[in-house]
Amino acid sequence: MGLPPEPCEMDCSLRSGYFFLAPLAYSDEWRCNGRGIGRVSINVGWFCGELATSLQFMSYIPGMLLQGIDWLILLLFFALSLGIGLYSSKKSSENVQEFFKAGGNLPWWVLGISMVATTFSTDTPNLVTDIVRKNGVSGNWVWWSFLLTGMLTVFFFARLWKRSGVLTDIEFYELRYSGRPASFLRGFRALYLGIFFNVVIISGVSLAAIKIGGVLLGLSPLPVLLISGFVTVLYSTLGGLRGVVFTDFLQFGLSLAGAIAAAWVSVNHPAVGGLDQLIQHPDITDKLNFIPDINHWELFLAVFLIPVFVQWWSVWYPGSEPGGGGFIVQRMLAAKNENHALSSIMLFTIVHYAIRPWPWILVALCSILVFPDMDALRDAFPNADASIVQDDMAYPAMLSFMPVGIMGLVVTSLVAAYMSTLSTMLNLGSSYVVNDFYQRFIRPDASQKHLIAVGRLTTIGIMVVGGYVALHLENALQTFGILLQIGAGTGLIYILRWYWWRINALSELVAMAASFLVALYFAFLHELYFEPLPNAAELIAGILFTTGSWVLTAYWTRATDREVLVAFVQKTKAPGPGWKRIHAYLEKTGQKVDTRQYFDFQAALLAFAAGITAVYAFLFGTGSILFGNPGSGLLLLLLAATAFGVLFLLKKRLL
Repeated sequence: MGLPPEPCEMDCSLRSGYFFLAPLAYSDEWRCNGRGIGRVSINVGWFCGELATSLQFMSYIPGMLLQGIDWLILLLFFALSLGIGLYSSKKSSENVQEFFKAGGNLPWWVLGISMVATTFSTDTPNLVTDIVRKNGVSGNWVWWSFLLTGMLTVFFFARLWKRSGVLTDIEFYELRYSGRPASFLRGFRALYLGIFFNVVIISGVSLAAIKIGGVLLGLSPLPVLLISGFVTVLYSTLGGLRGVVFTDFLQFGLSLAGAIAAAWVSVNHPAVGGLDQLIQHPDITDKLNFIPDINHWELFLAVFLIPVFVQWWSVWYPGSEPGGGGFIVQRMLAAKNENHALSSIMLFTIVHYAIRPWPWILVALCSILVFPDMDALRDAFPNADASIVQDDMAYPAMLSFMPVGIMGLVVTSLVAAYMSTLSTMLNLGSSYVVNDFYQRFIRPDASQKHLIAVGRLTTIGIMVVGGYVALHLENALQTFGILLQIGAGTGLIYILRWYWWRINALSELVAMAASFLVALYFAFLHELYFEPLPNAAELIAGILFTTGSWVLTAYWTRATDREVLVAFVQKTKAPGPGWKRIHAYLEKTGQKVDTRQYFDFQAALLAFAAGITAVYAFLFGTGSILFGNPGSGLLLLLLAATAFGVLFLLKKRLL
């Protein structure tokens, strides 16, 4: 490997004044097999009552090992996580309602933060880095657009889900539909989402863990999966959803702190030279736009127009399901009441889109200067498997420059992010398999103790399969694209089934089958006979084919039994003109339901618009200030404050 290069010294932003008084110095050198692989020097002192620091960096050489304090932070986190699992195990073992729903009595703020923690996985900053390096900051519209989906769920679906009283969103099918198609849909969907889809998600986040373990710890993929998965499976199987949710609360704090620390160190890397130099660098300036350049039409169409006007309502994506679904619904069902359900998803939507993205984006921008191309990444990590050295590896690569202590915090934050997503998906997948397949079709008379045991075994099985698939993936954006295409065209049906009586079980089955077949066609067949299409074109084709298929099916096949529709409306008080026929029947038979008790529709529309305005204005206001435009940034933050004020004024009408 040769001799390590000389360190490049720089002063970081916390320094105040011209000199240090009574400094406390710390210096360490990382060694592997007796050879120096990295060095950090930290000088800490006080000047005029303010903390002053300086850091010494050097180029990273693969094989970096955590130091004593770093391991202590990581091991303490593992101990706390297992402690929460053990503490929750007695309560969660009482019955499946406790194990999968935490008794349906949790407060909104715990649930909202749990949702945020779940969506903050190890692959999320990798995905953002991949996007920014390829398409700039504006490329994030492929997921920023899902803010509209989240706000729709807040004001139009949260109360409906809580009022339904189901244990899982899959159980909804036999509440809303009738006959054998409804039963088949529930069972098939339980296995499809509980096993197949969860395995795809788990493999994606595990791939990120593999890359981080390889970069920061020099571990090969299998040991990373064995170590990281063991602790997660252990506390997930012990504590059930209650343990998962309260561990998420701890994990979110660590994840956010680690992301901010990583951004601070990255911006002060000698190749970057600070925030001002970063945003003025010629290789960076063209990547700072919030909206893609319309002159680059294909990019503008793919990352802005389609996501903002089509994708958010038409594509089913985990955590951003139109109308709610998956772990989002699981958390809302665990809330104390309808108001707590609504508030939990509102908190999640604000934090997820308005607060978290910028630390990841800053690290991604810095990585362009430190690792400008694939060759730079390959040179930095010559021992890494060539198949996994992609743009998304630049994020864990930047983490290799973290100093002692901060390294421990950052690594622990990434482990926390991984565990939060993994534990949620394991618990959710297990709930589908146990409640909606095993108990419903195999052992309806099974005891609560037996069902919990099956749930724990299922958790382990899903983890094993997900880990195996992770060993055969290459990058995070690859997984994101697979999930988008599989869900293309199904989103609208998940919105309308709450508001239109004509949708039936067969139309959902057709939508699911059509979107999956289109995904397989573009993945394996299209290029054998035709020229490859852009991803945006594939997505639009999938949406059109799938939507047309299920709409025709809804009209051409038998509607849901009227008795089931009547019971559904009576239980959920589903409003809107799409239920006019059922409402008329209820009035005719003296069973009138006052749907005005559900929500103020006009207030919900106003809140939907205000919520979108508030979050986007806060997001881009913060970004404008970071990118050296304080004037426009402050104006956007003022707009955000005004929009949040409108939401506050609507509070009584909404709750």
